[in-house]
Amino acid sequence: MKAEPGKGVVIDTNVWISAFLMNTGAPAAVVRHVIAYRRPVFSLQTFAELEARLWLPKFDRYLSMDDRKQLLQDTNALARWVEVPPVIAAQVFCRDLDDDKFIHVALAAEAPWLVTGDQDLLQVPALPNLRILSPAAALQLPEFHA
Repeated sequence: MKAEPGKGVVIDTNVWISAFLMNTGAPAAVVRHVIAYRRPVFSLQTFAELEARLWLPKFDRYLSMDDRKQLLQDTNALARWVEVPPVIAAQVFCRDLDDDKFIHVALAAEAPWLVTGDQDLLQVPALPNLRILSPAAALQLPEFHA
């Protein structure tokens, strides 16, 4: 599947969960903006991580099972899905190799932004055509809102 450059944004699992748990703050604002004006991008691997983390018992007191099912269903329906080519999947960028899947998705989708709260991802050296940003930094970019 050929990506539409600039149309999608990769959002790390930690930002999604923060937005699901609290409807104020930068993570929630980023998610709302991406849903309204852009499109969240996932691979099967990144969505599986979101799903697995959201089902953790530590969230039982904040979100009912039905709410979690609905959030995952809605997110799935909104998503632009990409397959990561092996040549991209083989590349290593981050000191936490498990985080590379988010960069891989962004590169495969030609997404201009990866929004994360993960310090391992935020410390990755600059990559051509991809900015890795915290939610607060993403909201400060005029081009993010364009």
